[in-house]
Amino acid sequence: MGLPPRLLCCLFLAFSLAAAAARAATRHHEWEISYQFTHSDCVRKLAVTINGHTPGPTIRATQGDTVVVRVKNSLLTENVAIHWHGIRQIGTPWADGTEGVTQCPVLPGDVFTYTFVVDRPGTYMYHAHYGMQRSAGLNGLIVVAAAAGSPDAEPFRYDGEHAVLLNDWWHKSTYEQAAGLAAAPIGWVGEPQTLLINGRGRFVNCSSMAPGACNATHPECATQVFAVVPGKTYRFRIASVTSLSALNFEIEGHQMTVVEADGHYVKPFVVKNLNIYSGETYSVLIKADQNPNRNYWLASNVVSRKPGTATGTAILSYYGGRSSPRRPPPTTPPTGPAWDDTAYRFRQSIATVAHPAHVEPPPPRADRTILLLNTQNKIDGRIKWALNNVSFTLPHTPYLVAMKSGLLGAFDQRPPPETYAHQGYDIYAVQKNPSAVTSDGLYRLQFGSVVDVVLQNANMLDANKSETHPWHLHGHDFWVLGYGIGRFDPAVHPATYNLKDPILKNTVAVHPYGWTALRFKADNPGVWAFHCHIEAHFFMGMGVVFEEGVERVAELPKEIMGCGKAKGGGH
Repeated sequence: MGLPPRLLCCLFLAFSLAAAAARAATRHHEWEISYQFTHSDCVRKLAVTINGHTPGPTIRATQGDTVVVRVKNSLLTENVAIHWHGIRQIGTPWADGTEGVTQCPVLPGDVFTYTFVVDRPGTYMYHAHYGMQRSAGLNGLIVVAAAAGSPDAEPFRYDGEHAVLLNDWWHKSTYEQAAGLAAAPIGWVGEPQTLLINGRGRFVNCSSMAPGACNATHPECATQVFAVVPGKTYRFRIASVTSLSALNFEIEGHQMTVVEADGHYVKPFVVKNLNIYSGETYSVLIKADQNPNRNYWLASNVVSRKPGTATGTAILSYYGGRSSPRRPPPTTPPTGPAWDDTAYRFRQSIATVAHPAHVEPPPPRADRTILLLNTQNKIDGRIKWALNNVSFTLPHTPYLVAMKSGLLGAFDQRPPPETYAHQGYDIYAVQKNPSAVTSDGLYRLQFGSVVDVVLQNANMLDANKSETHPWHLHGHDFWVLGYGIGRFDPAVHPATYNLKDPILKNTVAVHPYGWTALRFKADNPGVWAFHCHIEAHFFMGMGVVFEEGVERVAELPKEIMGCGKAKGGGH
């Protein structure tokens, strides 16, 4: 008598997972972080590099592999911490790489080894998480393949793939930018000088600079070329590590089918161009079915802010065509949709739902709801960002270290407010009283509980102005339950949530004057940052921190200690 089908299925899955574990490999990387003069957009600038390069090397692994990155900080006068964006760090919260939250920074001359498991296939990234260092060049891609026999195998086919890392680039140093943001009156970072694709771009005013400052023929800023074979289908893995800009990405003349977002498979939908916000990753499929005897533009353009930066470009070239691979296409680069077309970007957000064969249903209801009003405020004459009138500051002793060492005086024990007076708040008006307070308090979540967070955008200090904010949650994926324009009403809008096939993500946009609702399980022991992924906005206080099950975290490595009240081992 045979085994019941359900039992056979479970046994097959158990054997598959056991086989995958047996095949898991350890991927070792040796990185030296140093300042080097680079010409990413043809302008000579000091950048933070990995082994002399920016972007850094792509980490490639298979689901279940252990990644070991030995980092030597050779910056001489600057600390380092590296965040593995989208990797949940289950069982290794100290490897999240978030200075002030999960670790003390790596001091100049010191070595720190990050060790973590990549448990989910997909497209991810890494970047600095110390000060505003990300915008100085310390970033790169993580590509994780599905394990053989895994239930997470890709539900689509393609013949080859390309990786596209999108970035924005300033000529000012991050020190100058940070000093301006902390000043009264504020010295805003301004729009980027250049948009980069795979670390390459061209500053449009090169000829106007002093002799030797900009070299338009430097090989480091030569236009990136992506080659395709006629008739083949290609997967483009696209990631945005921008510090400020929301982008619209396009491959001239080629439709894109969206198939993956933040490591989760999407119900396929076709776009001419893709809106991508800082911290997001997508995979799109394109068919190389156009005239092979000419080249085509890859183009990135700023959206949601009035552009002050030229289109970022690369070239798509067909093998066997009559056009030289580096020859500029015969057309002008696409400029994308109108930068202020919020409705267009909103529709694309709504269209991103889970693939029918890979739906992970969310819990039907939440145990706790946190409603966060996102506003621009003033504290001591300085412009800050705040959630429910609290502007976030990082403690000198990382939360994880303080809580595991019993150093409760290391941060404010009072939790931030969980809601605001939403019924009487006009999100379209400038605040009558823009005053706020600073705090390094955190939200303590019951382990295993289901948490809803609703992010509400409002007007800024200037009239008729609201921006897009991409929010990133460390340590988790969350279900995106819904978006709206206008004021969120907790008595009305939860009934409109998508509980059928919401996409799981780690980064999501909150649109101008809009709200975004997300749900996650507090089931990963540790302390996790949740913040706007715009570098300047997090620096100015747009973030919160969640703690869950910290008592379940194993003994911390001594290497993450040594700062704040943890000096001398935390006793």
